[in-house]
Amino acid sequence: MAALPVYRWRLAPDGLATRRQLRAAGLRPGGQDVVAQLERPRRRRGPLVAYLYRVERAKPVRPMTPAKTAALERANAARRTCPSCRTDAGYVIPTSLGMCVPCAYPDEQRTA
Repeated sequence: MAALPVYRWRLAPDGLATRRQLRAAGLRPGGQDVVAQLERPRRRRGPLVAYLYRVERAKPVRPMTPAKTAALERANAARRTCPSCRTDAGYVIPTSLGMCVPCAYPDEQRTA
């Protein structure tokens, strides 16, 4: 297998894009192989690497089905529901707390 061409940050040729760039354009790689890689140097660690795909071979993003939309809404609602008080917190429950802020710090909420 031949080695992939490596381009420096912001110096990739036209016609190549990362996954994020494809997604921003409403496209997906569509099963094509990686054609090159992009490297962004860092001071104290190895370079950040992003893989590049051909834009002309990319396919359109599949549209959301009603079932996928409903599943996504249920998943987001579960992330907002406090396991202690079973209420919708209105925000995503921090995993560091594992519950909504009033349940995690009940004494501070009474004094405020």
